[in-house]
Amino acid sequence: MKLIHVLTCPSVLLPLAATDSQAAKPAKLPNIIYIMADDLGIGDLGCYGQQQIKTPGVDSLAAHGMLFTNHYSGSTVSAPSRCVLMTGKHTGHSYVRGNRGRADASGEVYDHPLAAEEVTVAEILKRHDYATACVGKWGLGGPNTEGHPNNQGFDYFFGYLGQGHAHRYYPDFLWENGTKIMLNKKVYSHDLIMEKALKFIDENSDHPFFLYLTPTIPHADLILPPGELGEYDGMFDETPFVKKSKNGKGYTSQPKPRATYAAMVSRLDKGVQMVMDLLRKKGIEENTIVIFTSDNGVHAEGGHDPYYFDSNGIYRGIKRDLYDGGVHTPFIVYYPAVIKEATTADHISAFWDFLPTVCDLVDEKVPEGVDGISYLPTITGKGKQKQHDYLYFEFHERGGRRSILKDGWKLVELDVNVPESRHMELYNLTNDPSETQDLYAQNPEKVAELLELMNGARTENPYWNFTPDAP
Repeated sequence: MKLIHVLTCPSVLLPLAATDSQAAKPAKLPNIIYIMADDLGIGDLGCYGQQQIKTPGVDSLAAHGMLFTNHYSGSTVSAPSRCVLMTGKHTGHSYVRGNRGRADASGEVYDHPLAAEEVTVAEILKRHDYATACVGKWGLGGPNTEGHPNNQGFDYFFGYLGQGHAHRYYPDFLWENGTKIMLNKKVYSHDLIMEKALKFIDENSDHPFFLYLTPTIPHADLILPPGELGEYDGMFDETPFVKKSKNGKGYTSQPKPRATYAAMVSRLDKGVQMVMDLLRKKGIEENTIVIFTSDNGVHAEGGHDPYYFDSNGIYRGIKRDLYDGGVHTPFIVYYPAVIKEATTADHISAFWDFLPTVCDLVDEKVPEGVDGISYLPTITGKGKQKQHDYLYFEFHERGGRRSILKDGWKLVELDVNVPESRHMELYNLTNDPSETQDLYAQNPEKVAELLELMNGARTENPYWNFTPDAP
């Protein structure tokens, strides 16, 4: 596929140290910090074209690192996207393919747990003596399940085990490993999550570590501590959001949703800068890989209007869509020991590539059944970069959806489980990245080719299946 969208980073307010030379991989294994925002749109960042929300910290990563223009998340919603990232298997093969909750003995609802036999990135890195931590939102299994992060290769966990709980920034409790930490709705969770993440970096800076930092900002609720809208207060015309549910389950009312969303994104950005400042203070910035991305496309929940800020950029659709707006995500890699600053990469990559990239980095064989390919050659500029034959996605809400992308062509199938409305659409992303022209009727041979690939791209799963008569 050709480069479909390139945007220039704006001037950077908080510069980071960087090197102009592409060096070979250092003898010492690098630290890895993978920062994944929650429901952040690709267009919400200055380095991808945002004009109203300020994100100098992330923009600086891009200005001094590598900005990917063709990166895709694991799914269009949270849990499967995180499963894909951790296991290297796209949603046609991943163990978790949708958001599915189940209550534990206490009545609290957590997510479908990742199976014990699944091999995660953290488990691979532990074999190479990395200290490992997940701080933020997990979403792949609750307490006392095989899916708990402590049972999936993470030495330390702090945050939300269940994504349903993560809708609240003033939660009743968070989890620290196996201990429930009662907060009684008195603590703004994002700030505590950042505090724990920085503490992990500080305490493990003398040996290789992997920090999977997964803040819940800017997922709804749209809320901040009182008086912290900053410069955005009064900047936008506002339509107040009023909570629609009376049973306590709806998103919190917000009189200034636009200002709040903007301030939340900037708060996320400040957290990124805090991480970078600490790496510099500890003297480990040069040999640390920092990755920044989002788990899926932008949301339209809790009063957020994704089109006001062009949160999805040029792309059609939002969270829960399989159009690119739901899965085409920001992806920035900062690695000053290796990456030449202000580099742009149009290599087509996806969440399921992270695990094989890590394997490549530590010189370990990729586990059987992994769909991803290493993007380390793109990062280092050394070796031949393999290419995906295709990218496949499936989604098990809203009637069921599937899509496949190959050589710039994208086939989308909607209402897979609804015979009366089931249909397919075909787009040429090279010429039409915004997916405005459905070319299905004009290209029956291309449809047949992609449909055959799509049908062969998945295995049956007892929890996430389409109707038996899928073509």
